[in-house]
Amino acid sequence: MNKGVVGCLIAAAIGMVIVLVLGLGLVFSYNQMVSRNQEVDKQWAQVQNVYQRRYDLIPNLVATVKGAASFEKSTLEAVTNARASVGRVQINPSTAPTNPQQLAEFEAAQRGLSGALSRLLVVAERYPDLKATQNFRDLQVQLEGTENRISVERGRFNDAVRSYNTTIKSFPDVLMAGLFGFQPKPYFQAVSGAATPPKVEFDFSSPPAGAAAAPAQP
Repeated sequence: MNKGVVGCLIAAAIGMVIVLVLGLGLVFSYNQMVSRNQEVDKQWAQVQNVYQRRYDLIPNLVATVKGAASFEKSTLEAVTNARASVGRVQINPSTAPTNPQQLAEFEAAQRGLSGALSRLLVVAERYPDLKATQNFRDLQVQLEGTENRISVERGRFNDAVRSYNTTIKSFPDVLMAGLFGFQPKPYFQAVSGAATPPKVEFDFSSPPAGAAAAPAQP
């Protein structure tokens, strides 16, 4: 066989191997980005689940607290209004947002609700009769557990986003990401002072509104 023909066949075989390797690499790269993107969406759904659980608990909490006739009306109104604000934020519960502003609006509404709930629970310390009810204690435990789950799921979501963003920004995946429209996703941002409970000043020299004054000492 002519050496030139043999050389061409070898070159063609090498070319096919190179094309095959590149093709497999592209397939692997694409599948990896799809997998990381789905992981982000899965974690986003988990975040939504725990936020929804808190959202659903609030009507029962408000109804229970209303049983304390002298409880501060403004505190209950703040919780109700904050919950309504959360309900007005339209965001897809199954697909993680790619718009940082959209996530920021979602965070702001949830942060407002967290603050209102924290203030309610702090103010409730002033009402021993309310704290003594089994219903209130159960709701408080459920809310505290839900807040812990929110923190955990937000952390897992950020981990998934970090892995996804690292993948689509790494070479050669970055070439595929641009070709197929994989865009970076925003993180949940820690808010300065968010871990600090709200400070509520009480005037213990007077009883709560509507409560009977202590009898004067002889």
